Amino acid sequence: DLLLHHPGYADEPVFLHLLFGWSSGDLSNGRLDPPLPADCAAGLALTKKEFVMKPWQHFKTITRHRLLVMVNCFRIGLIRQGLTHDLSKYSPTEFWTGAKYYQGIRSPNAAEREKKGYSAAWLHHKGRNRHHYEYWTDLNPATRQYEPVPMPRRYLAEMVMDRIAASKVYRGKQYTDGSPLEYFLMSQEGPLMHQQTARQLTMLLTMLRDQGETATFRFIREMVLPGKDF
Repeated sequence: DLLLHHPGYADEPVFLHLLFGWSSGDLSNGRLDPPLPADCAAGLALTKKEFVMKPWQHFKTITRHRLLVMVNCFRIGLIRQGLTHDLSKYSPTEFWTGAKYYQGIRSPNAAEREKKGYSAAWLHHKGRNRHHYEYWTDLNPATRQYEPVPMPRRYLAEMVMDRIAASKVYRGKQYTDGSPLEYFLMSQEGPLMHQQTARQLTMLLTMLRDQGETATFRFIREMVLPGKDF
């Protein structure tokens, strides 16, 4: 919130100037100097208003999410993971796709997937961020098939923080401690994970719903991260 409410970030042209060196005059006369890089401009069929607003709105959304995850990672002792969480979302491959498909009520990856049949931004993201269970798949030498493997505890914990933050961002005032579990059950992701990861995540999200953040975060610090059985 400190970043998003800083006076330098409150003005969209200032944001665009900081990111690309554009001035408000460039935006009004349609001349972008310097021009948008080709890899960023490809496929961005946006009106002028959308071209200004959607990147700004997407930037605010992913930055708010990152800050929420960062704070909660700090609360459980994952300092480095909190600082580096989701940095790939600011890369051209992910950022401009997110801006193009920005809706504000769900992940832009879902909208891209519906239109194209796959999400290039998601494929880029999941291969670089270990707090996603999709990262943890490998070729089973016995079956010669790709299968899920158990997530290391520190990334399981970061995944919990990620799901809490995403639910807070997209649910807004309707968020409750039960929202992350509700989404997890509704999405039916359990069978896609390793059984151990699915069981552990279900237990932690259920604890969050029933006992709240303070008790759940203490359990993660004292039991999950030290590697104790649960």
